[in-house]
Amino acid sequence: MIRARTQKEAMGKVIVKIKLTNRSDVILNRAGARKARPRHAEVEALVGTGATRLYLKPSIIKKLGLGKVRNVISRTANGNVERGEFEEVNLELMGRGATLSVVEIPEDVPNLLGQVPLELLDFVVDPRGQRLLANPEHDGIQMTEVFLGR
Repeated sequence: MIRARTQKEAMGKVIVKIKLTNRSDVILNRAGARKARPRHAEVEALVGTGATRLYLKPSIIKKLGLGKVRNVISRTANGNVERGEFEEVNLELMGRGATLSVVEIPEDVPNLLGQVPLELLDFVVDPRGQRLLANPEHDGIQMTEVFLGR
C-alpha cells in the first residue's frame, strides 16, 4: 500500500541567507586605495541544484556596485537566454566562504545558489529537512577535492 506523504515528510525548497561583499572594494580597501567600507548585502537565496552558478537580481547587483564583465548564455526551461555576467563577490554562508562571479537574473526570480557555489562551500542539500549540511564525508571541515597521483 502506498501512503501519501505528510506535510512534514514532503520535500521542499531550501532557502538560505547569504552575505555578499564586492570583491573589488575589498581589494582596493586592503591596498589603501579606497577608504569607504566595501559594499555588501545580506539576501535570501534559493538553493537551486538545477542551476550552475550564483544568480542575483539586478537590484542586488546595483547595490553591490558590480560592473558587467561579459554576456553569457543560460540554458533555461524556455530556451537559451543571454544574461550579463558581473564582477566577483565574496560569498559567505554558514561560516564558509568563496569568491564567485555573478550572473544576472530577472528581478521577479529568486536569487539562486547553484551547484558550483555549493561545491566550493562543500555543502550538500537535505531536501527532506529543507536545509544545507556540511558535507558529511568531510567531518564538518570545508574541503576541496583534487585527485592527482601526487
